[in-house]
Amino acid sequence: MLRQAEALHISGKLDAAAASYKKLLQALPNNPALLTNLGTIACQKRRDEDAVLLTERSLKIAPDQPSALNTRGNALKNLNRLAEALVCFDRAIALKPDFAEAYSNRGIALQDLIRLDAALADFERAIALNPNFAQACWNKALLKLLLGDYAEGWALYEWGWPCFERRPAKNYRQDLWLGEFAPAGKTLLIHPEQGLGDFVQFVRYAALLEQAGAKLIIEAPAPLRRLVASLAVPCTLLESGEPLPDFDLHCPVMSLPLACKTTLETIPAQTPYLFADEAKRLVWRQRLGEKLKPRVGLAWSGAKGHKNDHNRSIDLKKLADLLALPVEFHSLQTEVRPNDAAFLAESGAVFTHENLLEDFSDTAALLAEMDLIISVDTSVAHLAGALGKPVWILLPYLPDFRWLLDRADSPWYPTAKLFRQPAFNDWAGVVTELVQQLSAGLESAGG
Repeated sequence: MLRQAEALHISGKLDAAAASYKKLLQALPNNPALLTNLGTIACQKRRDEDAVLLTERSLKIAPDQPSALNTRGNALKNLNRLAEALVCFDRAIALKPDFAEAYSNRGIALQDLIRLDAALADFERAIALNPNFAQACWNKALLKLLLGDYAEGWALYEWGWPCFERRPAKNYRQDLWLGEFAPAGKTLLIHPEQGLGDFVQFVRYAALLEQAGAKLIIEAPAPLRRLVASLAVPCTLLESGEPLPDFDLHCPVMSLPLACKTTLETIPAQTPYLFADEAKRLVWRQRLGEKLKPRVGLAWSGAKGHKNDHNRSIDLKKLADLLALPVEFHSLQTEVRPNDAAFLAESGAVFTHENLLEDFSDTAALLAEMDLIISVDTSVAHLAGALGKPVWILLPYLPDFRWLLDRADSPWYPTAKLFRQPAFNDWAGVVTELVQQLSAGLESAGG
């Protein structure tokens, strides 16, 4: 039965595997391997508190388990208990010096602490131990991109497919094109992957490819279909799921920087490249009425399912000092979380429009009527940048790779200003800077 449970676990059938492990645990309540395996499943399902408790039980029975220490380290890392996580990874590696997974996981924790040289050394050690270790190659890719090493970073980014960090994968009979030759005269399909913000950011490459002589088919996610129609590039535009016409080559949207051999110096940064619908702008102008104060659009949280949401999103009440300024704030959220809804109702400081934002073309039209956009790292930030609107983007201590490090501007979006946490989880510092800069802007405008 143990082998059957392990086979279910390896095949990704986590619920079935957990049920089998629990049944075995009834007969063997002090079996450390079963407790560790259950802890690993809990960690895989992001039930990290459970994973910590299960591995703690296992390690009390058998302290020298590299696997249990690695799982415990992962769970602690996910809970932002980074110092404790490092202790676990260090111990796992001491017990098993060739433990590639523990090196890779320790590298992530070190990167979260902005100990980047040490993180890179761990990723490279993991890859040296296992050259086909896709997750370690992916982790190294993200760090290289964060550091601005686009030549190596974009090439390594292709390792995201075998470790399922990039999805959904598409299997076409036509060849994948990654820039091996000029696309002139070829019909090239650009198709989506990962998030909506990713598509908004990288669909800009369509202009370069059209200039290079490619005939383009762009497959857009349904919420972006009408917005992408504003792209000033001749193409066949389809919504995801629609039948595809004939094409010669295909390229996932996130592989376009690699295919176009992008460096920091060659980022296609001309904005705007997407545009709000003028008829929808007029509707919003009429809804909003006469402008008596500066209008600021606000997006403070992203999708809850995003694996870094706990670091990138902000509870709205933490922005109370910002909302006290003499500004007309408008929510750009399509979903409002219950605790934020309660604060919104109590404060009355933000106008809400979620029922009127059916897709990104509606959001774009509302953004176009704002004087400034303030957003966490979510699709709204990318939309504002793509529209060429002034946008202030609020970033966690360790930002996503695309925002780089130690700069207040973005080479991807000339109209963006970046506000970075000065220390881990320090949104208060970000809000203080926001209030100061917005207040100074208001005084300047008033003067």
